[in-house]
Amino acid sequence: MRKRKSRRKTGCPRPTAAPEGNWLTRAPTLKRKAILLAKIQDEAGHGLYLYSAAETLGVSRNQMVADLLNGKAKYSSIFNYPATTWADIGAIGWLVDGAAIMNQIPLCRCSYGPYSRAMIRICKEESFHQRQGFDILVTLCNGTDEQKAMAQDALNRWWWPSLMMFGPGDKDSKHSAQSMAWKIKRFSNDELRQKFIDVTVPQAEFLGLKVPDDDLEFDESTGHYRHGEIDWQEFVDVLAGNGPCNRQRMAKRRKAHDDGAWVREAARAYAEKHAAKDAA
Repeated sequence: MRKRKSRRKTGCPRPTAAPEGNWLTRAPTLKRKAILLAKIQDEAGHGLYLYSAAETLGVSRNQMVADLLNGKAKYSSIFNYPATTWADIGAIGWLVDGAAIMNQIPLCRCSYGPYSRAMIRICKEESFHQRQGFDILVTLCNGTDEQKAMAQDALNRWWWPSLMMFGPGDKDSKHSAQSMAWKIKRFSNDELRQKFIDVTVPQAEFLGLKVPDDDLEFDESTGHYRHGEIDWQEFVDVLAGNGPCNRQRMAKRRKAHDDGAWVREAARAYAEKHAAKDAA
C-alpha cells in the first residue's frame, strides 16, 4: 500500500479560534451566516460542557485553561488546518463533525457519568453540524463546474486529516487499551475509523466526488472498504506543533485570553462586592 505524501500547507488564513470563524464575514448568504453562527455557538458550548465534566475530577477550569495556553494540554489535531474556501466549511461539517459523531456516540454510554451526560447533548448538536456541512456540499456539487471542483478540492484536503481524528492504529495507540478496560472507550480507533469510512464513501459517491485514496476498494467478503496507508508522520508533526496553523491558532487563543482579562476582573470585582454586601 502506498504512503500518502503530506498535504500540509505553509500558509494559513487569518488566525482564528476555529477554522470556521474565518468565514463568518464571508458566508455566501445571510441564511448560511446564521447557520454558521449557530454552529460556532454550539461548539463553544461543547467546550464548556467538557470543562465542567473535567472539573469533577478535581482540577480547576483556570488550571485547564492555563495548560491549554502554555501548550501542556493537547487539543484535536484537526483544528490546525486552514479553511481556505467556502467548500471547506461544508467539508468540516460533513467529515470532521461526522468523524466526531462516530467517536462520540459510543461515549454517550461510557462508564464516567459526567462525560457520558455531556456527550448526549453534544452528539445531538453535532448531528445538525454534519447535516449543514453535507447540505453545503450538495449545493456546490449541483452548481457550476467551478463550484463542484471547489468541493472536490476540499474533500482532497480534509479526507486524510479526518481519518487521523480517530487516533493511531490500535497497535500503536498508547491509551486505547486502558480506556477500553475502564469502559471509557467502547470501540477501538481502527473500528471507529472503519465505520466512518464505510458510511462516508457512499455519501461521497452520492455527491459525485472521488475520495482521494487510490487504494480505496470495497471488499465484498468483509462488507468493508479497504483503504490506503495513512501518513502518520503528518499526524505526529501536527501534534508536535508543526501543523499548518498551530502557531497562529495558539497565538489567537492567547490573545483572546489576554484581551478578555478585563471582563474576568470586572466579574470578580462584581462578585466580591455583592458577597461583601450579603455578608454585611
